[in-house]
Amino acid sequence: MQLFLIRHPAPEVAPGICYGRTDLALAADVAAAATRIRPHLPQGLPVYSSPLRRCRELAAALHPAPRHDDRLMEMHFGDWEMQPWTHIQRAAIDGWAADPLGYAPPGGESVGELQRRVNGFLDEIAAQGIERAVLVTHAGVMKVLVGRVRALPAREWMALSFDYEGVVRIALD
Repeated sequence: MQLFLIRHPAPEVAPGICYGRTDLALAADVAAAATRIRPHLPQGLPVYSSPLRRCRELAAALHPAPRHDDRLMEMHFGDWEMQPWTHIQRAAIDGWAADPLGYAPPGGESVGELQRRVNGFLDEIAAQGIERAVLVTHAGVMKVLVGRVRALPAREWMALSFDYEGVVRIALD
């Protein structure tokens, strides 16, 4: 299976704010973003998207009927959502750093839970016989997918970074 992973355009949020599931508007023009991205994609592929606005709007600009799937949403940071990182208790951040796969922010999900839902999505579309597709999603989801393809240890794939509007092509056996 070949996937074209696209990170959404920059959201409208102040620097230093923790956001994941928060449904943010885009800071950039979505039509211009789609124009920049389109040349990097083969035509006619199905497009799957996170239902969050910052992905949903780009997916709609790239395809007339994108499919939305909650499993492609960014990690849920729970009570940390929309808080400045500097206002989150140091002990909580240290707890997350010590066990990122198992630690969940209060009211949120762990990186391990994110990984399980993303892998579930991937396994499902593979079972459906999808050979090529575009995914409009978030950095956390892209980390999981690239980490899986490259067989990276968790600490390595969690450290990956992706630019807004970036397109990454991966191939799975």
